[in-house]
Amino acid sequence: MTTPAAPLRVEIWSDVACPWCYVGKARFEKGLEAFAHRDGVEVVHRSFELDPNRAKGDVEQVVDMLAKKYGRTPEQVRAMEETVASNAHAEGLAYVTEGRDSGSTFDIHRVLHLAKERGLQSELLDLAYRTNFAETASVFDDEVLVGIAVRAGLEEAEVRAVLADPTAYADAVRADEREAAELGANGVPFFVFDRRYGVSGGQPAEVFTQALEQAWQGRSPLVQVATAADGETCDVDGNCS
Repeated sequence: MTTPAAPLRVEIWSDVACPWCYVGKARFEKGLEAFAHRDGVEVVHRSFELDPNRAKGDVEQVVDMLAKKYGRTPEQVRAMEETVASNAHAEGLAYVTEGRDSGSTFDIHRVLHLAKERGLQSELLDLAYRTNFAETASVFDDEVLVGIAVRAGLEEAEVRAVLADPTAYADAVRADEREAAELGANGVPFFVFDRRYGVSGGQPAEVFTQALEQAWQGRSPLVQVATAADGETCDVDGNCS
């Protein structure tokens, strides 16, 4: 089969606060690696806030937040976290179940849009996930965010300028979120293949390979080839299951 003139575009809506997005990204990349035409695939990461109404500076420990949110005991929340951790470990990912912060991800998404313009989006996203889920440093702290952005290759002055201006890339973040709603995404991770096929949740790698193959073979309205009921997801209210 000849390579299409345009690359097959995969758009991934996700949030740095979503553990299944962290796991799902790794699974997608394994699925992509097994796809024969992987060199003809363009991956674009798009913004989705699990808690868009959360104020900047409203930061608390993840275990405390989840206990209040779900009406569970800290012990029950730790068991939930251990389940996610086992899935992360199975993908070769480090995962810290306690000592992590929870907060607004709006600024992170804004800086990710800057990184996209500089061709460094995936690098920054990987570092943001690693900082949030594998370390105890708070990615919701501006200085930590600046530090990882610089490690990803961005200029410090540019990052600080974005953080100092709450309007910078705000429209881009909101546009991504509107598009997600229009496509029917009410949770993340949500993967869209050439605006034809959708996959929701952190599916096994082979599901992503199958979706890539289907999208490649026929370049029609979006058809979901796997739904959240089949895989792990976090919804718009921040509920992760």
